[in-house]
Amino acid sequence: MSQASLAPAPRTVHPVDQVPPAPKLAVLGLQHVLAFYAGAVIVPLVIAQALKLSPQDTVHLINADLFTCGIASIIQAAGFGKVGVRLPLVQGVTFTAVSPIIAIGLASGGGTQGLAEVYGAIIVAGLVTFFAAPYFSRLLRFFPPVVTGSVLTIMGTTLLGVAAGDVVRNAQDPANPAAPLDHAALTESLLYAFGTLALIIVIQRVFSGFLATVSVLIGLVAGTAVAWALGEPIFAGVASAAPVGVTTPFFFGWPAFSLTACISMIVVMAITAVETTGDVFATGEVVGKRIRPTHVAAALRADGLSTTLGGVLNSFPYTCFAQNVGLVRLTRVKSRWVVVMAGVIMIVLGLLPKAAAVVAAIPAPVLGGASIAMFANVAVVGIQTLAKADLHDNRNAVIVSTALGLAMLVTLQPHVADVLPSWAQILFASGVTLGSITAILLNLLFFHVGPQRGAEVARSGDRTVTIDDVDAMGRDEFVATFGSLYTGAAWPVERAWEARPFGSTTALRAALQEAVLSGTREEQDALVRSYRDVGELVLAAVDAEDAGAPRGPIASDTEVALLDTSSLALDRIDDVQRDEIHRLSTAYQDTHGRPLVMCVTNLADLDQLVEQGWRRVESSPAREHRASLGQVSAIADARFDALVADASPIRSAWSRKFEQLT
Repeated sequence: MSQASLAPAPRTVHPVDQVPPAPKLAVLGLQHVLAFYAGAVIVPLVIAQALKLSPQDTVHLINADLFTCGIASIIQAAGFGKVGVRLPLVQGVTFTAVSPIIAIGLASGGGTQGLAEVYGAIIVAGLVTFFAAPYFSRLLRFFPPVVTGSVLTIMGTTLLGVAAGDVVRNAQDPANPAAPLDHAALTESLLYAFGTLALIIVIQRVFSGFLATVSVLIGLVAGTAVAWALGEPIFAGVASAAPVGVTTPFFFGWPAFSLTACISMIVVMAITAVETTGDVFATGEVVGKRIRPTHVAAALRADGLSTTLGGVLNSFPYTCFAQNVGLVRLTRVKSRWVVVMAGVIMIVLGLLPKAAAVVAAIPAPVLGGASIAMFANVAVVGIQTLAKADLHDNRNAVIVSTALGLAMLVTLQPHVADVLPSWAQILFASGVTLGSITAILLNLLFFHVGPQRGAEVARSGDRTVTIDDVDAMGRDEFVATFGSLYTGAAWPVERAWEARPFGSTTALRAALQEAVLSGTREEQDALVRSYRDVGELVLAAVDAEDAGAPRGPIASDTEVALLDTSSLALDRIDDVQRDEIHRLSTAYQDTHGRPLVMCVTNLADLDQLVEQGWRRVESSPAREHRASLGQVSAIADARFDALVADASPIRSAWSRKFEQLT
């Protein structure tokens, strides 16, 4: 044996850890900055205008935000010790915090004076998040979709009031905001706002990929350019801005600490922690890296540390930006060092006050038009999240309606807080804070305090079925309730029934999964053959979408196809992809003599479906038998999730992020 043959094989570097050449690294990093920029700078702009900060303070706020965003992204992507998930995740200020920050700042007097309690609450919330990160999974049960969905819906709807204020700001009399609006100025403002919003919509409709990702940025730039071309003196403050500036700790004064403000911000961080969890799972799937609890804890520690730094360096709470996760999927560039480069670029931008002065010069109506698009999307995400909760359960309906009603009460009638003691005014001055705490407390009351009926698992007719009911079921009733999990065979459900009592939805899920493995080879083969080929499902769904198939209470075969393929964005399929899917199905069936069974809810797009399908065409018969059986179990698992009322918040956040990325 030669000496050379004894040399160890070169170590394979995961794509996440590969470092592209410097020129490519710089270009790809800049691309991430562009995708993230509008979402990053719009938060300090909205907060500055709501708190009536001076143009100079607004410039400093934008610089501090970008500077800290860069540091936060480097911490998350590069990581050190147990801090940072070491994935290509860009950190940015969270929209979730905007409404509470404005409420805290205004309750504290507004202006720079109001920022003292804001930064005190941010520092405390960041520290709590950092130290609670390893235990967060134990707290997830207190933030099911009914809570997170209620909070996100409330946030989006209340933020729309802030956007509306920006739209009409130029038509108001600064000395008397209650005076009638100036009609000429209002007409001009509406044209700017609607024009910006219309451009964003057109870009989203006409373009896809990266251009659609930066539609808000394009809308802001175009609206500002039009205003400047029409003679608006919007860039007057740019010349007076310093060429270089460094944000200093506690620039706006030492932080102050209020218990209610801190509680409000801790609730915000708890909600963003669920979103960060979803981003981490989504990114792990995109880059091909298995996500473990330690990864989630590391990501949340980075969120907590960055948020604490934000409170010190005059910025705001931080979380992962979903649009940049979408950019990773779009470009297929998986290197985390690209995000590190993006962080470096953001730090440089944070040192340039003139660049921040250009951003601060965006006319209020233009900002308002863009904000309508962005903040309304927050409400839509909340509605999507609520759809994952069982709103037929009266307890969930009470949680949503009460939280939303109280939030709207104090939002539409803010003087309600005037009759309360000062320590409670922040709680009742913010619809988001009051609504969030109401949703959390009612969820605790209905689902975690006192004797419970057991976890809600499914619905049987008009009746909600709990885990206790399942344990008491006979074989026939059990099969009738859960028989839809498997297509064409009842034996897996019948054998799962024999494992009673379950005691929890986790044990029930495990019994249903393990039952498939207990079948004979003949039973398993017959089960797989009872499923429709995934290619046939996709093409049937496309044809149904094209024909405008109605959706009734009883799902037809076409309806099943539409439901099972709803995550694949079939409205974007072209003739080339149709032909490829048809060839894939034919080749698989010719090779293995059975339909190609695949759980599409675990796929990001059609390209991934085709890629995995061709790989399975080349598999050996034994391996493909196991793969098909695994896909049958995955489909049953997805259908089980649809039945379970208290679905896992991590899985809900994960699936929601994929919906945003497709």
